[in-house]
Amino acid sequence: MKTIRVVAAVIKAVNEENKPIIFATQRGYGDLKGGWEFPGGKIEDGETPQQALKREIMEELDTEVTVGEWIETIEYDYPTFHLSMDCFWGEIVKGNLVLKEHEAARWLNEEQLDEVEWLPADVTLIEKIRKTMNG
Repeated sequence: MKTIRVVAAVIKAVNEENKPIIFATQRGYGDLKGGWEFPGGKIEDGETPQQALKREIMEELDTEVTVGEWIETIEYDYPTFHLSMDCFWGEIVKGNLVLKEHEAARWLNEEQLDEVEWLPADVTLIEKIRKTMNG
């Protein structure tokens, strides 16, 4: 089974009530179309995960982000490939999160994390994010 190495950003901010929120995107293409995920993409040859993440977010969302602390690397077997996904916290430096490849996007607070249909690999991160949002 082939392994696909990707990076994902858990982009965080605070809402009007000063509560933590995170950015989720809905896939607009491929076998996993319609599923919700954290934005990111493949690591190109010669790139660090952090460089790949900055490039992917700029390409997909026309937004510059800071790549913060590493959260975890998720290893997940999909039917046709193995996913190795390095996940990092991110924050917006500049830009408006323009959807170029996704069908939809939402800012979610802690109570809303279960309102979207997360892709299987991304689901494994939700409890860790929830704990962080809880303080």
